Amino acid sequence: MGSTTPAIRGGADRRQDTRRRGAVVAALMLSMALAALDSTVVSTAVPQIVGDLGGFSVFSWLFSGYLLAVTVTLPVYGKLSDTFGRKPVLVVGAAVFLLGSLLCAVAWNMGALIAFRIVQGLGGGALQGTVQTLAADLYPLAERPKIQSKLSTVWAVSAVAGPGLGGVLAAYADWRWIFLVNLPIGAAALWLIVRHLHEPQRETARHARVDWAGALAVFACGGVLLTALVQGGVAWPWLSAPSLALFGAGLALAAVVVRVERRAAEPIIPGWVWRRRTIAAVNLALGALGLLMVAPTVFLPTYAQSVLGLAPVAAGFVLSVWTLSWPVSAAFSQHIYQRIGFRDTALLGIGLGALILCAFPFLPYPGSWWQPTLLMLLLGGALGLFQLPLIIGVQSTVGWAERGTTTASVLFCRQTGQTLGASLFGAVANGVLAARLGGAGDLDSVTRALDAGTAPEATRRAIAEAVHAVYFGAAAAAAVAFVVLLLVAPRRFPVLEDPAG
Repeated sequence: MGSTTPAIRGGADRRQDTRRRGAVVAALMLSMALAALDSTVVSTAVPQIVGDLGGFSVFSWLFSGYLLAVTVTLPVYGKLSDTFGRKPVLVVGAAVFLLGSLLCAVAWNMGALIAFRIVQGLGGGALQGTVQTLAADLYPLAERPKIQSKLSTVWAVSAVAGPGLGGVLAAYADWRWIFLVNLPIGAAALWLIVRHLHEPQRETARHARVDWAGALAVFACGGVLLTALVQGGVAWPWLSAPSLALFGAGLALAAVVVRVERRAAEPIIPGWVWRRRTIAAVNLALGALGLLMVAPTVFLPTYAQSVLGLAPVAAGFVLSVWTLSWPVSAAFSQHIYQRIGFRDTALLGIGLGALILCAFPFLPYPGSWWQPTLLMLLLGGALGLFQLPLIIGVQSTVGWAERGTTTASVLFCRQTGQTLGASLFGAVANGVLAARLGGAGDLDSVTRALDAGTAPEATRRAIAEAVHAVYFGAAAAAAVAFVVLLLVAPRRFPVLEDPAG
């Protein structure tokens, strides 16, 4: 009987480890839900928020401020998680996010709400980067598609349910509840993390040297440059004094970042992130993904309402279908990359994505709702084959001590691509409209005229052509990602033998 005791104990230990890992995965999904729901829930309550607090001229900073804070903190949190471990970074990030949510709920004017949204974003950067890193820590390579498909499902559900939840809370309760609902969700995630996430003691944590000067420089440089991209062409013309001053200051700060990081013993953005072919290629490819995603997420709802004549809810459905096919395709991608490799699977996905994006401008005018819906369903499937293999693949090429920095770098590039895409494609759309309508207005003003029923048929055609031009630009971004992977990324990623360690 005594000889079976170790086996019994071993089985009990394995069951306990499985339960503990399941609790941590639940915490990661809750944490990801906080970040994923944020923008979609807030967007539908903007009229109520502006009606209560005022500040219509600056309300866009509710989103821009949050996005800036998330983006510029990603590299910092990535390095900190490699230095101190994932748990303390995730706990601190979740606590800051919840503090920002509570402050947003008690905001007394639009300026205060924007400032508190930035506080939320300072925590949101830790949530996004550290959750993705822990997903790789918890599972070996063969099992990572399971956790990644669960996280993708969280994003899909949030994209579909977020606008409805925000609308219900704003209409039947109060817009402040949009931020207060984060508190119980975040508290549950924090409790599960503190109770069930146990990381082994790492050598790097005992001899931590944090590059605080580099962190400050990265934060300042990223904040200035992203502000220039977000506000350029919106708050002021591209070639105006504020725009040129911000870009000039950003370039000067970029030089400071390079100088500080070269001298740092443990830089926030280490040079190997760009010297290693695999990581550099994935960074650039996912930056292109962020850029091309702007075309459907920003411009398709306008197209659906202005050109197809759909109601806002129906227009949202046309966009949301890609969140259904994306996680399904991502989960299926493991069967492909196990046969042909990470790079070739991503090439297949982005190649199909480029063709689908090119097909959009050839849809008949005005067309029917099911035509762009079908294209979005196919596009989600193609991008699921593209993104997940790259993230899993690049995480598998580094050990624990570099995984946080690597994951943060690819997410940073994707976020930066989205910011650049919003500015670039906004300029493209407005340029096409100006050419077709003789310089009369931009996309926002023309869309408002359509909503009021005062715009002629020529305006609808001009909007269709503007969105078509944006989709051609998105297809070009997909082509850039294809070429980068083909020429820069190795055909077989140099996967470590113990990628989960």
